[in-house]
Amino acid sequence: MEMEEEVIDLSELLRLLWSHVLQIVAVGLVAAVISFLVCTFALTPRYQASVNMIVNTRQDNTTTVSNDNITSAKNMIDTYAVIIKSNLVLNDVIQRLGLSMSYSQLADNITVGSVNSTQIMAITVTNENPGLAGKIAQTIAEVAPDVIVEKVEAGSCKAVSDVEIGTTPVYPQTKKTMLLCALAGMVAACALLVVSHLLHNYIVDDEDVQKKLDLPVLGFIPEV
Repeated sequence: MEMEEEVIDLSELLRLLWSHVLQIVAVGLVAAVISFLVCTFALTPRYQASVNMIVNTRQDNTTTVSNDNITSAKNMIDTYAVIIKSNLVLNDVIQRLGLSMSYSQLADNITVGSVNSTQIMAITVTNENPGLAGKIAQTIAEVAPDVIVEKVEAGSCKAVSDVEIGTTPVYPQTKKTMLLCALAGMVAACALLVVSHLLHNYIVDDEDVQKKLDLPVLGFIPEV
């Protein structure tokens, strides 16, 4: 009996949701429109610029490159990343470009990581101004090599690509945000309908009498 009752309840909930499908879709559309307006008018777009640098375990070209050299270079990327995001490098960048931001603010907008597990590391800068992001990336590529050689006292790095400046904002991701908000809106609408239905403990029609009181309906008074 418990299994049958669960099936009946589930089918009833499905009928409930299906009967309100237009309202559920409407809520999703409204949520999507609101998210679009927020992304377009309330949030400031942010862009990225990046430059690639090759990491070496030596400072000159007199040594033949071996697999051990390449492996060591890959392992040094994490160390170089810490130096690149240090105040030694970034404060110099701030001073050269005359930036009106603190070291921590600039550091939060910079990411450094390896490219496909190679000895190439990518320095990516995020900023509201794509041109400024490109200048910061270029200046880091100019400042970092000397600081790395001085502090690590082994190895080197140099730029192997021009600075690439993205023309499409990386934030906000309007389409993705709209989709997620639409789904969230529809899920919330479904949840509200289900909760409202489960909390429905009063009698409205003859079906409620039979279901809640387990009594047969002998008759009803039609509406005039």
